[in-house]
Amino acid sequence: MGATGVVRATWSSEDDDLFSLISSRLTRSAVAVAVAALGTAAALIAPTGAAAAAQPAAAPAAPAPAAAWAAGTRAYLVITAPGDTSAVRAAVAGNGGSVFASYDAIGVIVAHSASATFAATLRQVAGVQQVGATRTSDVPADAYNPALPANPAQAATTLAETNRWDMTRIKADQAWAVTTGSAAVKVGVLDTGVDDQHQDLAPNFDAADSASCAYGKADTRTGAWRDVDTHGTHVAGTIAAAKNGKGVVGVAPGVKIASVRIAEPGTTLFFAENTVCGFMWAGDHGFKVTNNSYYTDPWQFNCPDNVDQAAIIEGVRRAEAYAEGKGSLQVAAAGNSNYDLANKTTDSASPNDSTPGTRTITNACVDIPTELPGVVTVAAMGNGNVKASYSNFGRNVIDVAAPGGDGADGVYSTLPGGKYGTKSGTSMASPHVTGVAALIASTNPTLTPADIRARLAADATDTPCPSDSRCTGTTANNAFFGDGQVDALKAVGGTIPPAGPYFENLTDVAVTDNATVESPITVTGVTGNAPAALKVGVDIKHTYRGDLVVSLVAPDGTVYLLEDFPDSDSADNVIKTYTVNASSEAANGTWKLRVRDIAAQDTGKIDAWNLTF
Repeated sequence: MGATGVVRATWSSEDDDLFSLISSRLTRSAVAVAVAALGTAAALIAPTGAAAAAQPAAAPAAPAPAAAWAAGTRAYLVITAPGDTSAVRAAVAGNGGSVFASYDAIGVIVAHSASATFAATLRQVAGVQQVGATRTSDVPADAYNPALPANPAQAATTLAETNRWDMTRIKADQAWAVTTGSAAVKVGVLDTGVDDQHQDLAPNFDAADSASCAYGKADTRTGAWRDVDTHGTHVAGTIAAAKNGKGVVGVAPGVKIASVRIAEPGTTLFFAENTVCGFMWAGDHGFKVTNNSYYTDPWQFNCPDNVDQAAIIEGVRRAEAYAEGKGSLQVAAAGNSNYDLANKTTDSASPNDSTPGTRTITNACVDIPTELPGVVTVAAMGNGNVKASYSNFGRNVIDVAAPGGDGADGVYSTLPGGKYGTKSGTSMASPHVTGVAALIASTNPTLTPADIRARLAADATDTPCPSDSRCTGTTANNAFFGDGQVDALKAVGGTIPPAGPYFENLTDVAVTDNATVESPITVTGVTGNAPAALKVGVDIKHTYRGDLVVSLVAPDGTVYLLEDFPDSDSADNVIKTYTVNASSEAANGTWKLRVRDIAAQDTGKIDAWNLTF
């Protein structure tokens, strides 16, 4: 894995700091490159960590004074019977610990202690079912007096919305004719936080239901939910960036998004207590769907024969079940290690909060939350019917697949500070599925999480295995794609209108600097004039598309401007379908796609284009 280059970007000392994170995050993250469309741009690695939530049906406790922290303090999940946990909470305090948060509805207590014998001692207490350390590192002092994330200055954009390859692949652009989603549907982004001030996210942002769950206890102060990285803001844009003419459009641009920040600042790690908090918050705040593009740190896989990891599995499982019981469907990324989740043998990435080592594991060990019961596990695809090179896979583990980007084709979405850029990973695939789930929920508010999960699978497009022995199964369900690539149009009950006569040109035409080139298509056998909704499909491979002006030339020489990209549009490629009113033109004859490059430095080619009458 690696990061692709940044085109036409200026650099700062902050960018150098960001690059220093790359080598330490490759084992747990996707290839992720953020190319800011406005201002400074930097290559980043997309995190994959844990979640956070609030205490159910109770006001969150205020952060303890900083003096309560001591070096050597570790965090534990203490598991007991759901209901009244007062006796076990008293036992925590009586055996060298303190209660940091308590989720009585599921019988999970987040405890802190600096005693090396705390867990072993507490396991002997009546009513205590399990105790597990959630870290191999100390709880940060910030947990007791959390600093608010920065509220970045916002840059306005001149970028206009275009049909992106990832949206057209899942037919989201066609699904919008049926529904853009209901504002009554709330989607929780459990991630590194979300920039709620972003011009493409602010119209749909739900501050009242947003919080930070970093460290395992809800912090509802204004702005606690903001991004401590860029990952969560990017995910949020894919789900529900507003259809407002600016920048990008999310899969479900009419729904509401709430941020539950479960990543901790500095490390951007997602520990189990944060995940528990996040799922409890989701259940108590009526989230119809949550997106979980992470795994619970510090263990890539949690194994039930380890006392600490067994408690982590049970605590997070209970919290997820609580959220689902309240009507919330969890969607999660499968992971970015090109690993067969159905045939686990080793784990070399854990624990990632101290010193990772290599250990032997079995299929009993699970990647959480993605392998928990009821969670929709999402694999990533590149631009085509192909598995993304980095995506985890596994027969009867992967539920569905969605565009996650690969190589030059990344997923373009929102970045903090009003910016936009590309990232690739299962972290980017999962929010596409989350958006489709939100559209399904918008069409029928009575659907349960199980109903939505079934609809996602039933309406997915069957995707056959490539010539790869690792992909076992059938076209209808296999190790790489599960039940197939999600289909937003089918999921909302829409249909593709019947196509008319179709013509295409697959011959490459080079697009050089400061030049105009054309690619012809000769149309024959079509009666009368072209339609008022002539479809022009365009596939241009070109770095920095702000250099391009794209037009359709009719047989009589009339020029129809398809798009004059803003000079500041640093995104790569033009892969979209335009609609042209060509009803005054005779259909038969030679039509041309004209591409004009107006600057130096970046070149490309017309890869293919087509006409549908």
